[in-house]
Amino acid sequence: MTFEHIFTSLNGVFAGFIAFYLVALTAITAIITYAAAKTLQDDKKFEPLRDLNVVMRSPLCAPITLIAPAFNEEKTIVESVHSLLKLRYGRFEVIVVNDGSNDATLRRLIEEFSLVRETYNRESIIPTKPVSAVYFSTQPHFRHLIVIDKENGGKADALNSGINYSRYPYFCAIDADSLLESDALLRIMQPFYDDETTVATGGVLRLVNACSVNRGHITEVSMGRSLIVWMQTVEYIRSFQFARCGWDAVKGLLVISGAFGMFRKDVVLEIGGYRADSVGEDIEIVVRLHRHLREIKRPYRVSFVPSAICWTQAPPTVRALRRQRDRWQRGLFHTMLIHHKLIFNPTYGVIGMLAAPFVLFYELCGPWIEFAGFLAFVGATYYGLLNSDVFILLLGTSIFLGVSLTLCIVGLEEAIYTQFTSMRDTLKLTAAVFLETIGFRQMNSFWRGIAMIEYLFGKKTWGNVQRARFKRSKPTPP
Repeated sequence: MTFEHIFTSLNGVFAGFIAFYLVALTAITAIITYAAAKTLQDDKKFEPLRDLNVVMRSPLCAPITLIAPAFNEEKTIVESVHSLLKLRYGRFEVIVVNDGSNDATLRRLIEEFSLVRETYNRESIIPTKPVSAVYFSTQPHFRHLIVIDKENGGKADALNSGINYSRYPYFCAIDADSLLESDALLRIMQPFYDDETTVATGGVLRLVNACSVNRGHITEVSMGRSLIVWMQTVEYIRSFQFARCGWDAVKGLLVISGAFGMFRKDVVLEIGGYRADSVGEDIEIVVRLHRHLREIKRPYRVSFVPSAICWTQAPPTVRALRRQRDRWQRGLFHTMLIHHKLIFNPTYGVIGMLAAPFVLFYELCGPWIEFAGFLAFVGATYYGLLNSDVFILLLGTSIFLGVSLTLCIVGLEEAIYTQFTSMRDTLKLTAAVFLETIGFRQMNSFWRGIAMIEYLFGKKTWGNVQRARFKRSKPTPP
């Protein structure tokens, strides 16, 4: 048998596998999208029945702690903390954990909020790097702000330190460069009141890059001029408003973003807090919660709240974006290696039989399968085995379905929540759908594939994240 015959046979088998892979991916995506669309419509329909003011004034409104790890965040830390301190909620405290920053993060906090160092010893329930100092504000309207200065230990270690110093039964993990909508806490806490078995909830991330900010408040929403940010805007809409909302609807939510997630502290303490050796602490702790609670057979719920909004910065350059996606992929890979027992294990229900296998085959193996398909295409072209008409039809169909699905998702999200109000931004968003489908996704898949190879060969650190100052609002004329 010649090599050409062997290649022809293998190519046929691989073509069948690719066809099955695409059909299964399309079917699961369609189910998740339908579930998400129904959930979003129901959320909007019942919105007039919710009176957040009643919730805030209620004595049953549980006190919470916001924990914001900060490492070299001098450009955004003041605006972010102002945003947190002005949130609408009954009783809460804000803990900023300065994780060994070597810039002016701590100095800016001290100057802006009139901080003084005080003796404040707490029992370290979770082991962390040493705490150097604890600061409180001398200003009455900042009395619920605590700043912890500690030795650098990474984001997970900083979160654990914040948990140790927290006083309340719920804590919200957020990024130090994030801005929350004023009612975000009231909304993200709602599932805990609706269902007492809820242990964790996540909110929506939107991009603040081109938006105008004044003292921690978003004053103008804009798409801006950056193509990279445009395409990430589309990606975030699809990932948060639909993918996570859909997985929540089928009780298979595996990811709560580290930028905005609420947790029951007692349950997190049961599993030992965040893993300091985890590459992606946000997904790992949610997967570990699922695993722990399933194994002890305790009823629980991990929820997503599509109306709880957090504004965060997206990487503004291709280089910064690649570093972010590299970290995300390695974090996901590390988590699935740790918790591989879940995959196709009926003990873990939807998590084991659907969510974990989806992550394995489509999030982790997807880039390699796409690359193998590219090699098969090159080989088939070389040996004259590829029917150009069939190839063009398949490629065109794939692009059409991808663009159509994303347009429907973006259109429905805008119809329900109306993130952008100007026609110019709407046109930019529409253009970004096409750009994101053709070019951006392929580039992202390449980065993800390389990230897994790097992880396997020992590159396991997170690295630094590029930050920029928030865009300031224009002064209001007298």
